[in-house]
Amino acid sequence: MNKAMDKPRLLAVLAHPDDETFGIGGTLAYYARRGVEVFLICATRGEAGDVSPEFLQGYGSVAERREAELRCAAGKLGLAGVYFLDYRDSGMPGSADNRHPRALINAPLEEVARKIAAVIRRLRPQVVVTFDPIGGYRHPDHIAIHQATVRAFDVAAQPDPELEVQAGPPYRPAKLYFHIIPRTLLRLTVRWLQLTGRDPHRFGRNKDIDLAAIAEVEFPTDAVVNYAEVATIRDEAAICHASQGGSGLTGGWLGRLFRRWVARETFMRAYPPHTNGRVEHDLFEGIASLEPLRKV
Repeated sequence: MNKAMDKPRLLAVLAHPDDETFGIGGTLAYYARRGVEVFLICATRGEAGDVSPEFLQGYGSVAERREAELRCAAGKLGLAGVYFLDYRDSGMPGSADNRHPRALINAPLEEVARKIAAVIRRLRPQVVVTFDPIGGYRHPDHIAIHQATVRAFDVAAQPDPELEVQAGPPYRPAKLYFHIIPRTLLRLTVRWLQLTGRDPHRFGRNKDIDLAAIAEVEFPTDAVVNYAEVATIRDEAAICHASQGGSGLTGGWLGRLFRRWVARETFMRAYPPHTNGRVEHDLFEGIASLEPLRKV
C-alpha cells in the first residue's frame, strides 16, 4: 500500500453546516490534534435553516452564509477537507422544503450512497462517523444521510468497474460509528422541561422536536471520546455558526459547566459489531497509533 495511505484518517458524513460542530465537534478537534487527517462530507448547505436578516448582510443567500460558517468552523476544528454533496436542505417533517425536487430526502438512496462511497475510496479513511438511525432528533436529512452512509460503507467495498474508474479500487474502512446522544442526559432534560412547565414533546426553536419520544429510543454506548482538552477549540468553532446561535452556547456559567463536566461525545459502533460490552475511549483503538495530543 502507498505509505501516504497509512496515515490515520477519519471521515464524518453529516447533513448540514453546524452538524460537524454542535454534534461531534469535540471529537473532530481531538483527532485533528492527534495527527489524524479529519475530513467532512456535508450533504447540504443548510438552506432551510432559520437565519435572522442581520446575519445575511453581505451574503446572497442562507446557503452562502451557512457555507461560510462551516468553512470557518472547519478551520477552527482543523479539518483537512470538506466535501459538499450539493443536495438541498429538506427542512423538518411537514415543511414545504420537504417537497423541493433537490431536497436530500427526495434523492435516490443509491445515488447518495455512491457519492459517499466515491469519497471513501479516494480518501481511504480507517474510521467513518455518521448519525444514529433516528438522526439524533429525527431530522429527515439526518436519517437520510445515516441510511446513505451505511449503504456507502458496503458499496465502497464491492467490485464496481464504474466506481473504480471514478474513485479507485474497492476499500472498506476498519470501523463505522454512529454518534448518539446519551439517553440519561435526554431524560434529565425531559424531566427538567416538565418541572419548569414546558412541553418536552414540542422542543426547540420551532417547537418541532419531540424530545420525550426521542429519549425513549435506546442505543448502546460503545465508545466515549473525552474532548475536554480541546473544548475551547470546539467553542471557537461554535462561534463561527453565529446564525444558528453558536455564540450563545459557549459563554457564562452554563458554558463553563459544559466544558468541565459534559465534554464527552458518545458513539455506537456499527462495524465491526461490538460484542464484548467494553466501552472504547479511542475510535482508532486497535487500528492506528496516534500522536500525543498537541497542546491547545
